[in-house]
Parts: sequence; C-alpha cells; structure tokens
Amino acid sequence: MALMDFIKKQFIDVIHWTEEGDGVMAYRYPMQDFEIQTGAQLTVRDSQMAVFVNEGQVADVFGPGLYTLNTQTLPVLTYLKNWDKLFESPFKSDVYFFSTRLQLDRKWGTPNPITIRDKDFGMVRLRAFGLYSFKLVDPGKFYKEISGTREVYSVDDLDGQLRGLVIAGMSDLFGESGVPFIDMAANQVEFAAKLKTALEPVFDRYGLVLDAFAVQNITLPEELQKILDTRIGMNMLGDLERYTQYQVATSIPLAAQNEGGMAGIGAGLGAGMGIGQAMAQSMTQAMQPGTAQPVATAAPVAGVSADDVVATLEKLHGLVGKGILSQAEFDAKKAELLGKLS
Repeated sequence: MALMDFIKKQFIDVIHWTEEGDGVMAYRYPMQDFEIQTGAQLTVRDSQMAVFVNEGQVADVFGPGLYTLNTQTLPVLTYLKNWDKLFESPFKSDVYFFSTRLQLDRKWGTPNPITIRDKDFGMVRLRAFGLYSFKLVDPGKFYKEISGTREVYSVDDLDGQLRGLVIAGMSDLFGESGVPFIDMAANQVEFAAKLKTALEPVFDRYGLVLDAFAVQNITLPEELQKILDTRIGMNMLGDLERYTQYQVATSIPLAAQNEGGMAGIGAGLGAGMGIGQAMAQSMTQAMQPGTAQPVATAAPVAGVSADDVVATLEKLHGLVGKGILSQAEFDAKKAELLGKLS
C-alpha cells in the first residue's frame, strides 16, 4: 500500500515562471499536493528572482540563472529541514517568483487640495500631479511586508499605498519649502529631487527602490486660478498709457485718408495721451487695497514728454514723404506739438 501511495504522488522536476501580461510583481508557483523532486531544475529568468518559503519562513533566494536543487543550492532550506548530506527524498516548499523589472509610468496625484500658507496669497489650496517609477530589489522584504502568501500580487494592488506615501511627503515638502506659488513652476525639478530623497527610505522598507520621480504640474483650484488670472491682467495694464499713445500714432495715416483730412489729428493725439494716462492712474489706484475711489471728474491732460513728441513727429514726417501730408500741414503740427513742451 505504501508503494502504491508513493507511485501515485506527483513530482515537480522543472520550476519556472513565464510572465504573462504586465503588472504582476509576485507569483506563487502552483504546488498543491505536488512535491519537488531531488535534482529538479529551477529556472529564474532575467528580471526575476525566486524565493523558497518553508513553513512560512523565507529560506533560499535565487537570482537569474539555472539551478539544480540539492543541498548545495538550498543551504538554508537544508538547515531548516535538518536534512542529512544525502538529501535524496522529495520535499515540499512554497516557491514564489518576483518580477524585478522597472515599473514605469506610475501616476500620482493629490485627490484633494493641499492647504499651505503662501507668501503672496495667504492660505491657498494646491493640487499636484506627476509620474514615478520603481522596481523590486529585495524579494524577502517584499514578501514579509507586502505580498505575503497571496497567489498573485500586482502593481495596481500596491499603487494606493505608494500614492498615499507620495502625497504625505508632498504636503510636508510644500508646507516647509516657503516657495510662493508663483515660483513653484520654476522649482518643480527641485521639488521632485527633494521628494525622491525623502521617499527612498520608505520604499527601501518594502524591498523597493525608487528609480525616478517627477512633478509634472502644480495648480490652484479653479476659483483661485481665476483670481490669479485677474491679477495678472491688472499688472499688464501698467503700460496702458504707452499702448494708447502707440495706437493713436499708428492711426494717423488712416485718419488722413478719411473725410476731414488732418483736422482732428491734433485733438485726437492730445486726448489719446490724456486718456491713456488717466486710465493707467485709475487702474493703479484700483489695485491698491484700502484706497478710497475718487468721485469721477474730468481727468486733466498731463504734459506730453519730449520722447512722445519726437516719435509723433517722425511718423508725421513719414506721411509727408508719402504725400499724405503737405509740408505746411506738417510744419503746423510740428509747431503745435513743440508748443506743448514749453
């Protein structure tokens, strides 16, 4: 009867794992009631490692290569089972394969805004997004801390934990950096390098190494972004006076071709300069917090600068060369403009 039971037993003489699909980090070789035959062949391919686990305890670890299983190749397992040097009988042990390939294009992002104190805006809420890559380097640690006895453990199973670690580190980094939001885009590479350094010990605890880490985007919530866009637009109005003067000067050739010729150019030029100055001053006052707004009155026309007069005269002289203005008209406008400087 004992002989028949022995014959019915199934033995494993080749152990290997061919990865099917992406994302599997740990795979338990299907043993069931099988036993590993003495002298069986173990194949561990590049980008893999194999671990023998005896009664829940990690024993021997194998890197890429072809192995004949015996007391020489299984020293820890031999010691745990107290085998003698002959080691001729079959044995049972759990065998796990681990993928050591780089796990690329792993995305991270803040599910909720991170609240920090900003130098320019006070308390603000930020969102951040990016990519990272990692790989498994210590299957013993990974088995004990993460995958355990599961038949299959994937990258997706690990993503939630890793993203949580990244976001926690990001919150601390932003809060302690003191970098204003306006300057954060220019410091994304530095942020990524500091966060990678801070996360490396955490990844190491799980038998992983953080290969690369990138911060791709840092944004404000939509309502705060609108406020920032408004502020940027107000800052751009600082050159409104000069822009208005330019528009008036470039419109002279068109005015000369319309009915009435050059009759209204002088008034238009002075009014344009005055309106530009008044609007710029009004915008500047509006941007100052706590400043009382004056009652609307007619804005006085400020004096015209010498540079403005010279620029206008050059344009008018060009119109003389094109035959749009006569020399007499030019001389009259020249005298009028020069009179504004006195």
